[in-house]
Amino acid sequence: MQCLRFKWQTPSSQNCKGSNGKTISRKISEFAVNLKYEDLPDEVIQDVKRYLYDSVGCAYGSMDTRDVNAILEIYREMGGVEESTVIGFGDKMPAISTALINSLMIRALDFNDIYWKEDPSHPSDIIPAALSTAEKTDASMKDVIVAIVLAYEFEQRLCLFAKPGVRERKWHHATLTQFVSPIVAGKILGLTVDQMVNAIGINGSHNHTIGCPTAGVLTMMKNTVDPMAVQSGVFAALMAQKGYTGTEKVFEGKEGFMDAFIGWDAKNETTNPRDMEGRDGVSFWRWDVDALVGNLGKDYKILECSMKAFPTEALTHTHLSCALKAMIDNKLDYTDIKEVKVTAFAQAYDILFDPAKYRPESRETADHSLPYCLAAAIVDKKVTTESFSDEKLSDPKIFEVIDKIKGESSLEFEKMFPAKQPSKVVITTNDGSEHSEYLEYPKGDPREPMTMEDLVNKFNSLTGDKFKEDELNDLKELIFNCDNLSTRDFMTQLAIR
Repeated sequence: MQCLRFKWQTPSSQNCKGSNGKTISRKISEFAVNLKYEDLPDEVIQDVKRYLYDSVGCAYGSMDTRDVNAILEIYREMGGVEESTVIGFGDKMPAISTALINSLMIRALDFNDIYWKEDPSHPSDIIPAALSTAEKTDASMKDVIVAIVLAYEFEQRLCLFAKPGVRERKWHHATLTQFVSPIVAGKILGLTVDQMVNAIGINGSHNHTIGCPTAGVLTMMKNTVDPMAVQSGVFAALMAQKGYTGTEKVFEGKEGFMDAFIGWDAKNETTNPRDMEGRDGVSFWRWDVDALVGNLGKDYKILECSMKAFPTEALTHTHLSCALKAMIDNKLDYTDIKEVKVTAFAQAYDILFDPAKYRPESRETADHSLPYCLAAAIVDKKVTTESFSDEKLSDPKIFEVIDKIKGESSLEFEKMFPAKQPSKVVITTNDGSEHSEYLEYPKGDPREPMTMEDLVNKFNSLTGDKFKEDELNDLKELIFNCDNLSTRDFMTQLAIR
């Protein structure tokens, strides 16, 4: 692994003093409390529905996974007030319980949305914070749509906030979600600005998540830490509604988020950039306050988010598309392969090519293993949720190919990330022929968006064993015409009968 060294100019305006003395969490709260459905452009509302449709499909697809059923069993044993619904299963439980279960269902297959800038995130993980509280309070789906816009807005802004991101500092992006989930739940609960500030301060005080859930050998916690931060945010919003207080300067204050994560002068509340050693070498750590709270309402971040065409770690996607194109266009069989050489940017190489990824023993490790994902694609000419079944994890064909896959990191490619996700895959066959493919954008990126046909095919592939064709069409109509429904009516219709 090569050490990288990046420098940015430090903007002189990056401080939290002035601006009428408002704290970061207060600026966020004022925007969140005042945002209305009528403020949203049509294209934003349509995008919310697209992500909701995609997320519900992912939730249905996860219903047979071990992690979802283990969590569901725990909450069935606990019981509680019937406030909200578990997607698909139809169980009625407390909103705090369904917030975790439904978020895990959306996340479990690693097939939901992705936004990757300085940090990665999956904003759709937070959608259940809106649905659970909206069903509890009998709010409308219009209210849910506004709350989902806030989920994407602030989760994605937080991905631009730390430079480099908290992932570079060896922390997980659930560390970002902890600040957003109480905003989403608080919006549905009708919190005042002061209550919203408290909710952010409550949840932001205890959900910092270390990076190990996505490092080395992965476990069920890989998909669970973000849903846990979502559940905790719902609880924090309920606490704030009851008058519980939380740290207002949870971002910029003494021993607050920015101070603890380095690159900030808490005494003067200004940037204090530092050269620090991170997961990818030495880099220049600082904070971009304007990226978090500047120009709120001018445009909406949800329009910049991406969807996934494969149920795998997001950084695998351009590589998979390259390999599939080379295999299909040249009519190759896996038995033809002598070597597969993959050139990736450094972050992708570090995450996807560590030694544990060559012999994955779990779905969670396999879908974060580029060697495994590529081998499955090469053998089957496709990558689906079935690529990570127990049967596939012991398929000798895959392991015949996997050791032929070699990776290398590229400083040139690293400079292009995150604006682009470049990949070069060269497949050499037994007869000495080379087949090379290069891509910069994965399918589902806003610059290479999934069409409605793509979305429907993905949804139906995840749910087709659970519904008849006319029922699949009804679900699509339900989600894309949800505006005038109550959330209780909407969630009831998602249950499988």
